[in-house]
Amino acid sequence: MSNLFSGINARLRGTANKTTSNKTPQSPATDDVHHHHMPSPSNNSISSQSSANLSSKLPPLPASPSLSQSIGMMGTGEEALNAYHLPRPLPLWLNPTAAKHIVKGNFMTLSARPKTVEQGEWIAHQVVEHYRNLWNFVRVVYEKEEDGKSICNSTTCPRMSAGTNHSYTWLNSRFEPIELPAYEYITLMQRWISGKIDDTKIFPTEASGVSFAHNPQITTTALLTGPDDWIGKRSGFPKEFFNICQTIFLQMFRVYAHLYWAHFTEPFYHLNLEKQLNSCFSHFVLTATALDMLKPAELEPMQPLIDLWAANGTFPPESKAYEYANLKVGTRLMQMAGLA
Repeated sequence: MSNLFSGINARLRGTANKTTSNKTPQSPATDDVHHHHMPSPSNNSISSQSSANLSSKLPPLPASPSLSQSIGMMGTGEEALNAYHLPRPLPLWLNPTAAKHIVKGNFMTLSARPKTVEQGEWIAHQVVEHYRNLWNFVRVVYEKEEDGKSICNSTTCPRMSAGTNHSYTWLNSRFEPIELPAYEYITLMQRWISGKIDDTKIFPTEASGVSFAHNPQITTTALLTGPDDWIGKRSGFPKEFFNICQTIFLQMFRVYAHLYWAHFTEPFYHLNLEKQLNSCFSHFVLTATALDMLKPAELEPMQPLIDLWAANGTFPPESKAYEYANLKVGTRLMQMAGLA
């Protein structure tokens, strides 16, 4: 994936003086704002809280079926698509011609854990890799324009949102939900994730850490053998490691969702970076679902794009992302573009 960004820095150098692209994207219509406040895994003084204390204070996310599952019984793709209550015209990123990738092939090969790598080590590797990929795109919207402001600022993005139907709140030092501009939310979230990755108690880096997995070809012993075992234990990861990684993936998903809903056209489409964004996000979704880092209901803001990628073959049928998709919606989106 590192090769995806070979051209980003060169394009960024010309961002401040860029001219309007010849591309003519659709302009998404506005709709009434409906806030769905979801608990965030952090607060303004996050460094003073231990991971164990933080996780114990966080309210659990509601267990609800995914949007695609709840409308899966609808008769036609048009009915299912309408049930998403998307703005019309549809966002540009739902046009199949703008949902293409810069790489070809089966993304599952990038997400599958090698048999000789312990699961905790693999999850830790994926956290760091996807975090690095995501921040290449965040840097683009943080780039200063001629007026000294970044593309994502308190005026353009006064809330951390993913469309008009999803708005995310931050937990302050008193664990109270507060609304923040997307720029501030993402910055605080970046500090929180970096703090977790840099904490050697959560992501141990000592050479003495054991990294191995049972090879199913030579043993039938399960990876987890009892209540005193957990994912990553053999490699030195703490018991709360898996839950922390789930929260990191959820926060990274929220950032991706904001980038698509608020910034896909400007700057990514106008800078010809949409294929790089699509490639990294589809890889992210495949990995997050394969590792059970994201639940189906948490994918809701980007569910139509997941449906499209399942229908056009980006997500292979054996993947969980494909399982979580509504093929009727994806097929309908392709029909609207004359591709099915």
